Amino acid sequence: MKNILVTGGNGQLATCIRNISSNVEECNFIFVDVDELDIAKKTDVKIFFKKNNITHCINCAAYTAVDRAESDQNLAKRINITGAKNLAEECKNNAATLIHISTDFVFDGKKNSHYNEKDKEAPLGVYGETKLLGEKEIVSILKEHFIIRTSWLYSEYGHNFLKTMLKLGEEKKIISVVVDQIGTPTYAGDLAKVIVDLIMSGSSSYGTYHYSNEGVSSWYDFAKAIFDEARIKVNVVPIKTEAFPTPAERPRFSVMDKSKIKKKLSLPIPYWRDSLAICLTKLQKVNNDS
Repeated sequence: MKNILVTGGNGQLATCIRNISSNVEECNFIFVDVDELDIAKKTDVKIFFKKNNITHCINCAAYTAVDRAESDQNLAKRINITGAKNLAEECKNNAATLIHISTDFVFDGKKNSHYNEKDKEAPLGVYGETKLLGEKEIVSILKEHFIIRTSWLYSEYGHNFLKTMLKLGEEKKIISVVVDQIGTPTYAGDLAKVIVDLIMSGSSSYGTYHYSNEGVSSWYDFAKAIFDEARIKVNVVPIKTEAFPTPAERPRFSVMDKSKIKKKLSLPIPYWRDSLAICLTKLQKVNNDS
């Protein structure tokens, strides 16, 4: 029996994993949020691993408030660095495998071509810096790890760009969206399936991988697609980054090269607009059920 710890249990990615976990045989998924397990508390993590005989850990817990991290550095470091370190150490002590979720924000976006796993990291802000340092802690401690960097994550759950746009679409006739930041939207439901399939495959091709949906988009394109798919009439106005200043600088280009994950793990990757349509259908069902 695989005992799989999923941290950040109330977040959108963990919720997507929860949705498919009931169909996975011979696996016991244990979902926890900070109230049940504070990953930054070393002793608590140690006790939890022993008590529950953890064989795999999916670390979805993270401080992801990009702008707030600039002024809340201690908490960002506590979750993204100390938490990652504690999980890696207990995975090592218990012969467990760690699947750790990271971000395109480890790059500065100045490359202007797809980022692969060997490219030099150069985070622009505290969020990206703490996520990178968390990665480095894991690599230095534990061989049996998969670090999966993803980008522009959204789903029918939690707070994300998709749900923000839909809310604004109900309130406004004109919305301005940044057009000169380029990346790839990633549906959390697709990433959740990748993570579960990775565990079930028993793969030992450990290391760092990039995963997003296929294709390229700006935030403006993403917003336009959301309103088109949802059949909401809104005038979306493209603006440059300078017109929408934020405390944290964002990478201008963070499209990721997924050749490694395709080759090593033989995983199919859906096109981002196809996944967007699926997500919107599921969101409608969630709203109808609530």
